[in-house]
Amino acid sequence: MLWMLCLPKASLFLLLLPCFPAQDGGGNEQSTDVISAWEGDSINIICPMSGSQYQVGMYLRLIRQNINVAYFPKEESPSVNPAFANHVESSKEGETLRTTLHRLQKSDSEIYVCSEFLNISGHHKEIHRKTTIVVVKAKSRRPVEQSPLHANPVQGQSVNITCVLKSSPEDEKFYLLRTHVQPGTVLSVSKLNVSEVSPAFGNRLGYSREGNRAVVTLHRLQEQDSDIYICAQDVKGSPLLSASGTMVLVKEVEQACEKSSWDLYVLVTVVALLFCALVCCTLYRVDVKKYFQRKKPNVVNVVYEDMSYNSRRSTLVRSNTYSRGG
Repeated sequence: MLWMLCLPKASLFLLLLPCFPAQDGGGNEQSTDVISAWEGDSINIICPMSGSQYQVGMYLRLIRQNINVAYFPKEESPSVNPAFANHVESSKEGETLRTTLHRLQKSDSEIYVCSEFLNISGHHKEIHRKTTIVVVKAKSRRPVEQSPLHANPVQGQSVNITCVLKSSPEDEKFYLLRTHVQPGTVLSVSKLNVSEVSPAFGNRLGYSREGNRAVVTLHRLQEQDSDIYICAQDVKGSPLLSASGTMVLVKEVEQACEKSSWDLYVLVTVVALLFCALVCCTLYRVDVKKYFQRKKPNVVNVVYEDMSYNSRRSTLVRSNTYSRGG
């Protein structure tokens, strides 16, 4: 039968993939992370050290505000900007530098960059090693509205993510971010409406905007596209604003076939059982009726036999009469 061609698979379809890297002019690897958290939570920002002999130190700084959060000298203990000392801790762990942000606030929504300083023959050079986009979501209010909250498409289908922003396109930069399975920037649109799309989506992404309403369409979805997608906007003079996000869970084609086939199997089974019950009930009623029904006598045979008996009787009487008279 058709339903037997589609059997369920016991497989996990969310695969962890590395963040897409880029190369700077000096061949040094850069990467971008996205961290999404709620107000009051704590997060860690990791800065990798290159181990270069020319390294002087490394800064963790806020790009939008151009403020240093922490400084990691090569041979000394790290120091934290006094403006962040009440909820920021920094430490060295081997070849990595860890900065912990406690009791997150909306103002902590920012773009953080690990910048390494080198001293090569008396010349200082700054290299961006890693970028981390921190999105702090408010529990009681949503600066950016986003829909739908979740989507469950089948492989090959498309999903529309709608974001209602709080400012005009001229005042901000728009982002669509992935925050869990494969953190990174899916789409960024600058104030001049210049867009950059993640290589993971390439020509599978569509973007349109009318006023404060932006629509991002993800085409030909695959299993590895399953993630939480968040709309965010970089508004001048305010923290990085974000929405609650859209959970996209892409189903395998076999899973969709499995569901429809299972429904068909159940329907066929129910119909077969009803048909069997109807046949059994009909046969039972016919047998009972035949058992209690009496067989009616054949009227034609009775009449014939009665007439034959009377005829024979009449003949006997006549022959006796003639014999006596003789």
